[in-house]
Amino acid sequence: MITRISVVGIATTTAALVILLSAFNGIESMIESLYSEFDTDLTVRVIKGKSFDENRVDLLKIKKIEGVSEALRAVEETVILKNEKKWVHAKMIGIDSNYLKITDMKEHMYDGEPYLYQGKDPSGIIGAGLLSKLDGQIPRLIGTESIICYVPKSNIRLRPGKSPFNERAIKISGSMTFNREVNDESFIIPLDLGKELLGFDNQISALYIDAKEGVSNEDLKVLVQKEVGKDFVVKTNFEKNELIYMTSKTERVIVMIILLFIFVLAAFNLVASLTMLFVEKLSNVQTMTGFGASRKFIFKIFFIEGLLISGKGIFIGLLLGYAVCFMQWYFHLIEMPNSNGEAFPIAFSTTDGVMILSLVSILSVLFSYFPVKYLIRKNIKAD
Repeated sequence: MITRISVVGIATTTAALVILLSAFNGIESMIESLYSEFDTDLTVRVIKGKSFDENRVDLLKIKKIEGVSEALRAVEETVILKNEKKWVHAKMIGIDSNYLKITDMKEHMYDGEPYLYQGKDPSGIIGAGLLSKLDGQIPRLIGTESIICYVPKSNIRLRPGKSPFNERAIKISGSMTFNREVNDESFIIPLDLGKELLGFDNQISALYIDAKEGVSNEDLKVLVQKEVGKDFVVKTNFEKNELIYMTSKTERVIVMIILLFIFVLAAFNLVASLTMLFVEKLSNVQTMTGFGASRKFIFKIFFIEGLLISGKGIFIGLLLGYAVCFMQWYFHLIEMPNSNGEAFPIAFSTTDGVMILSLVSILSVLFSYFPVKYLIRKNIKAD
C-alpha cells in the first residue's frame, strides 16, 4: 500500500510541475505578445533631457544597418484629454504612419478604423480604456469621435490669464486594445500634429526601431548603440518592460522551488516504502547473505526497487501532466477571468521537459541511494 502511495505522490508532484511550468510558459508568451506588439523591438532616447534634435542621429544610416526593418521618429508627452465633462491624462505618441503597420494595428482595433489621416485631416487612435473613461464612443454613421487635447507648452513664462496648454480638438478614428497599460494610457496621433502641439521644429523624443524577422534584439542593439553614440541609450522591448517580465520569471522560479520541496516531501514516502520492504524481507536477505550474497548485491536489489517505484511515478506524472496540458491547449477547458471567454494559455517547452525529468530523476536517485545504503550498512555485516 505504501508503495502505491509513493507512486501517487511522485506522479502527482511531477504532473503539477509539468502543468504549472507549461502554464507559466503560456503566460510569458502572452505577456511577450501583448507588450512586444505595441512596443517596437528597440527604442532610442537621449540620456540627458526629454527630447533631442533629430539631426543628431543619421536616420538613413540607422535604416541601412543590417537587421533593421524600419526606423521611425516619435514625440511623446503626457497630456490631458477632455470629452464633455470628463477629463483624463494620457501618454500622447506622435508617430509616423508606418507605425500602424509595424504594430499590426488593424488586428488590435476595438472599434473604428486605424487611420492617422482622413484625407488631409489628422486623426488619432486612442486606447479603449481611455475612451471608456471619457464616456466616448465612435458612431458608426459618422465614423469618428472628437475630443479636446491639452498639451503643456514648453519653454514659456506663465503670465496671469495665459493658458499653459496648447488646445486642439482632434478627431478619433478608432480605439485600440493591446494590454491594460496601453489601453488605459496611450493616445496615438500623427508625428506632424504632435510636433505642432509641442512646439517642436526638429525636436523628437525617441526613435522606434523594428528588427527584421529572426534578428536578435540584443545583437541589433549593439549595432544601433554604436551608430548613435554614447549620448543616447538604446533599450530592447524587454528592457522597457523589464519589471513585468522579471515578475513573471520570479513567480515561475518560486513556484518551481515550492513544487520541488513538495516532491522532496513526497519522496519520503519512497524512503518509508523501501524501509518497510527491507524490514519485511530482512529474513530473506539474511538467508541470501548466508548463501554468499554480498552487501553490494543486496544493495543493488533494493536500490533498483527504489528506482522502479520512482520511475513509475515519474512516468505516470509526465504522462498525466502533458495529457492535462494538451486537453487545455486543444479543448480550452479553463478560461481566464474577465477575458471574454479566452482560454488560459498553455505553451510546451522541450527545455522544461528535460529539466523536470532531470530534477525529479536526480532526487529519486538520491532518495533511493542513501536510505538503502544506510539500511544495508546497519543491518548486514560487512563481507
